[in-house]
Amino acid sequence: MYHSIEKMPRSTIMRSLHVPPKRFKFQMWILYKLGYKGLSLKELKPYLDGKKIGKVVGITFDDGYKNNLLNAAPILSKFNFSATCYIVGDRIGETNSWDLSHGITQRPLMTLNEIKKWLELGMDIGAHTNTHANLTKLTKPQLVQEIYQCKKKLENFFDVTITDFCYPFGQFHEDSVKVVSESGYLTATTMNRGRVNFDSDQLTLPRIPITHHTLPHLFMLKLLSKYEDKR
Repeated sequence: MYHSIEKMPRSTIMRSLHVPPKRFKFQMWILYKLGYKGLSLKELKPYLDGKKIGKVVGITFDDGYKNNLLNAAPILSKFNFSATCYIVGDRIGETNSWDLSHGITQRPLMTLNEIKKWLELGMDIGAHTNTHANLTKLTKPQLVQEIYQCKKKLENFFDVTITDFCYPFGQFHEDSVKVVSESGYLTATTMNRGRVNFDSDQLTLPRIPITHHTLPHLFMLKLLSKYEDKR
């Protein structure tokens, strides 16, 4: 689980959300050297279903930052990896305005054309609701608007099938999971920490957070041990 791939000053609020490009490149190099293949959720699905077996890692980016295209995509392409970027449907080309009340640094999000470029590079996109809403605070009609309508909007914008969803803020409950299922998504990711296995519910998948503080030794620990499974 990544968010922003950008070097930010020490004074940055929630600097942990930003992984410097050099550190990201080194992490992808580690995966490559250890024989892992980085995959989007769409390409990971056959492995989740047990139809394929291999050394694979799902790579995701939340929110759709412009720096995912500028800084992460060239590195992913270098190693022949793919990744899923979760897009906030009504905030394309804007900033992470949902973080304003927390004083979190505003960074530009990809525009329509930049998301198309992301797709042309062999990457994939998923839905992250229309407004990055906390789904646990919404009514059923509001859930449908945020979850289902985001899927349809992205499909219309980019002429792709959207099969993957991500819960904003990692917040979800029974009603939101039900709407995700009814909307036709095949996977949904959370901020619950841990590695996926064959018993994982594919509509509440855990992830391994990679942050500014994930130095090489910690990255290896997260990747090769049960460290995250015990968090």
